[in-house]
Amino acid sequence: MKENNYKEIKVVLVGNPNVGKTSILNYLVKGNLKIGNWPGVTVEKKEGHVFFDGYQITFIDLPGIYTLEEIVSEDEKIAFDFIVNRDYDLILNIIETPRIERDLYLTCQLLDIEKPLILVLNMIDEAESLGIEVNVERLSELLKVKVFKTNGRTGEGVKEILPAIIEVYKKNTKPVTINYPKEIENKIKEKNTFKWLKLQEIIKENPELYKIIKEKQLSFSKGLTKEVIRKKILHKKTLTETLDSLFLHPILGNFFFILITYLFFKISFDFSSPFIDWIDNFLQNFLAPLITKNLENIGAPHFLISFIVGALIGGVGIVLSFIPLIFTMYFLLTILETSGYLPRVAFLMDSFTHKIGLHGQSVIPLILGLGCNVPAVIATRTFQDIKDKLLVLSMIPFISCPARLIIFSFFALIFFKNPALIIFILYLIGLIFSILTSLILRKTLLKKKLSHFVMDLPPYRIPSLKIVFNITKAYLKDFVYRAGTIIFMVSVVMWLLLNLPFGEKNIEKSLASKIGKTLSYIFEPIGLGDWRITTSLLSGFLAREAIISNLGVIVAQERKDTYQKIDTLPALKEQVINLGRAIKEGFFSIFYPIPKTLEVSENSTELKDKIKDLLTPKQALSFLLFVLIYNSCLATVVIMAKEGNWKFALGFWLYSFVLAWFISFINFSFF
Repeated sequence: MKENNYKEIKVVLVGNPNVGKTSILNYLVKGNLKIGNWPGVTVEKKEGHVFFDGYQITFIDLPGIYTLEEIVSEDEKIAFDFIVNRDYDLILNIIETPRIERDLYLTCQLLDIEKPLILVLNMIDEAESLGIEVNVERLSELLKVKVFKTNGRTGEGVKEILPAIIEVYKKNTKPVTINYPKEIENKIKEKNTFKWLKLQEIIKENPELYKIIKEKQLSFSKGLTKEVIRKKILHKKTLTETLDSLFLHPILGNFFFILITYLFFKISFDFSSPFIDWIDNFLQNFLAPLITKNLENIGAPHFLISFIVGALIGGVGIVLSFIPLIFTMYFLLTILETSGYLPRVAFLMDSFTHKIGLHGQSVIPLILGLGCNVPAVIATRTFQDIKDKLLVLSMIPFISCPARLIIFSFFALIFFKNPALIIFILYLIGLIFSILTSLILRKTLLKKKLSHFVMDLPPYRIPSLKIVFNITKAYLKDFVYRAGTIIFMVSVVMWLLLNLPFGEKNIEKSLASKIGKTLSYIFEPIGLGDWRITTSLLSGFLAREAIISNLGVIVAQERKDTYQKIDTLPALKEQVINLGRAIKEGFFSIFYPIPKTLEVSENSTELKDKIKDLLTPKQALSFLLFVLIYNSCLATVVIMAKEGNWKFALGFWLYSFVLAWFISFINFSFF
């Protein structure tokens, strides 16, 4: 939104995929990055703004696009539509300098858009290490644009871009455009729009001219490359080549993949668990009693105290206590992504995925599923074969997202001495069912020949911790927003159901209890017949995190006035001491060679104690298996329907429920 007295300049960041647009954007907006979705679709949108020299400069990071032709994926359609049809003031064209010859083809097409343009040669340090030298002055002279060298990892060269944007905007400086043969130029003059659109109209009217226009664009790009680029002959082995000899090795590569995956889960859990325990203890044993005490002192009505302690602290609070886990997981996942390792996983897994009828590209959505199943489903839009797409869609819901991880962590901490190992095994079980489902579908409903895909492997990069932190922060904001909206609303509904009919003191006679008991016959055979568990599972369809929040609301409602009176200052001092211990334990746990062995302490909160009374370890495992296998996420079902069809989405939802029930039944009955 534009501030008063500031004139807005709207800038779009355009470039090929993986050229570092987000890194540049992070430095331009000083970390004030906003992540959302494009209107009408669920493709991720990154934008931000900065106030500079009397202007509000709004940056919009468009999805990566290789060319303005042959648009296939949803991401490319969004980028193309914005470049060609939307209103903006300036193009910031980001180029991956080590691959400048490839990227300049898109630049040549952007020239014909006839918008003010600034060229950013990113990853200049990598180009120089490869012996690639770019004559920036000559490139600027030939294209009549400002050209900047940047290092997106360190931010070097980025600060000079802001004043250049204002200068180019004020002067309305346009770049050169490609000179086509006279016949085409004469036709261009007859059209009343910008040059690129004129060319498309000409091609539509005269298809035979397409080849001539294409060849002219390619020759211009090649000529530009020869004019401004000089390559030194280097004999030393690059860092990327050295690391690929290890990470892509048929044997060593798999070893490192297993090791990195293990460390990902170990560090995520062991580092965050002391902080989770501290936040949980702070909310339940300090904040809730303190609020209760003060509200009672001012004569607040009981229903208000019940709502704040039950719905807010007991429901939303318990989900927010897992912020350290979500932060750590996204932080590590972002490091793996920005370092260039994740695309290698797809390449490494290519031979294995071929055995189940897929290609390595299929691995990328599955990895994204670790962050959230919804963007993982969206990532299948790049698949051109519908059967490949449906196969991967059937695999994604078995990949555990942070919402499931919250549930796994909570129950594993209560019932098992080695929670990190239990969580790792659950993820592995999910992967096994993911593969088995794909194999069954490939042999039955989705038979087809194996399709092929060429993977683009970016060079390895040392991630900038500042950029990693800013991206993680943006994802964390989204998690907190969910907790403050969806989880809050579900918690309020649960609190109301627990208090209806009004005036009824016995929670066993509440509407929530009646609903849970009505459905309990379905879950009784798998050991989950208690109405508290049944009701919580039901609410998890709106948001998986709501399973834990609703258990918190129920326990808070049951405890009524059992909070002990606290002496505020000594209790606060104790919390500060406990925080110090959590920080020390969390950081030192990173260096433990094996996952920590934990037990629920005597000071554990009442929710954990209550759940230990409700379930045995065998029942808890049935609960975790059911949550793991059942596709209990409304957002994922809706997106699967949009990307596939409703018949497929609902059919898979029913299949996952039956499978989850059956596996939980086997666990409860025979083990």
